[in-house]
Amino acid sequence: MASLLVLITLCLVAVGIEGTHNVTISVLETAISRGADGTPPAYAYSPGFGEGVDNWHVFLEGGAWCGSTAGCLNRSGTSLGSSAKLISINNGIQSFSGMLDDNSTFNPDFYNWHVFKIFYCDGSSFMSDIEDVDPKDNLTYRGLRIYDAMMDELLRIGMGNARNALLSGTSAGGLATILHCDRFQALFQNTTRVKCVSDSGFFIHG
Repeated sequence: MASLLVLITLCLVAVGIEGTHNVTISVLETAISRGADGTPPAYAYSPGFGEGVDNWHVFLEGGAWCGSTAGCLNRSGTSLGSSAKLISINNGIQSFSGMLDDNSTFNPDFYNWHVFKIFYCDGSSFMSDIEDVDPKDNLTYRGLRIYDAMMDELLRIGMGNARNALLSGTSAGGLATILHCDRFQALFQNTTRVKCVSDSGFFIHG
């Protein structure tokens, strides 16, 4: 019986039971000209195909908030605050799974959509927009500029013509989804069906 279970497990892995595919991490250099200082923000993009070619899923990564200058400074040296660290730790590759996967068995509703994952790097759910630089630690708080630059890039590569558009995120990315949902919808014509899905994005101070 044990041998049979091992054989079944190996067969399931062979056909993709893990339900992931690897996508190259890229950086958006043009965000720097928008005032998003520091290392350029990063994203991973998997193009849509087949009947999903007119549908787009934008996913905002989570990773809590930094609630103090010290906390934000600490994040700046990690993968949640530096795209250079992110790419180094992940060897330039991001695995897509769940709602981001391109396997119809594990993601039957969205497997063939365009998927654009925006990596979290500002510690404030892409909401901060402060012009002044922290003089002591040389920190900038400009997550909103990162978000806007990413949306411009998405429109450049064709998202504006979407038939269906989905903005989603988990944790701090789920909160960002709530906060940016109206801005996201405003990017499209009335003919585009737009939805926002927040996963664990409601924070309670208890």
